[in-house]
Amino acid sequence: MLKKLLLFCVLVFCFALSCNRKTDLYKVVGVKDGDTMVLLSPQNQQVTVRLAEVDCPEKSQAYGQAAKQFTSDLCFGKMVRLIVNNTDRYGRTVGWVELEDGTSVNKQLVKNGYAWQYRAYSKSMELAMLEQQARQSRLGLWQDANPTPPWNFRKGEREQRLDKKQDKPKKKRTYRKRRRKHLDTLAF
Repeated sequence: MLKKLLLFCVLVFCFALSCNRKTDLYKVVGVKDGDTMVLLSPQNQQVTVRLAEVDCPEKSQAYGQAAKQFTSDLCFGKMVRLIVNNTDRYGRTVGWVELEDGTSVNKQLVKNGYAWQYRAYSKSMELAMLEQQARQSRLGLWQDANPTPPWNFRKGEREQRLDKKQDKPKKKRTYRKRRRKHLDTLAF
């Protein structure tokens, strides 16, 4: 009797999953850059998604626009599955995105040379092999002799902003005008 009940529960669970399959599909309504997109949930809520374990060149970096175009060509306007890993410090959902046929957008970016495996957040041997194959085949950004990883590019931009901030002469603060205005408003 217990076996029959357990089997029945498993069948009901599997049936519920197969019936709900359409509800976990999102529509890609925007591509911000190679590894960031905007999905529309079944409840018509926009979700910004940062692709997990991969890092594409920044838009202002070499191959950044090409990575964005590749992502857009691959999935813009299509229905996709979102497998959520977590949320990043910017409030974006971090996860894997798959087309309805099971094609992983994350893996396709690395395989075609438009992204690095983001080793700080990924230990995937499959992504490491896909990146190595793309390097050997000189696909996408691997056509450059020495491409700059996006994490180094972002670090360099941050340092440049800090240097510019430090190079600007500091403005003298004038308190006299404020104090005078404040005194004018006081009633004696």
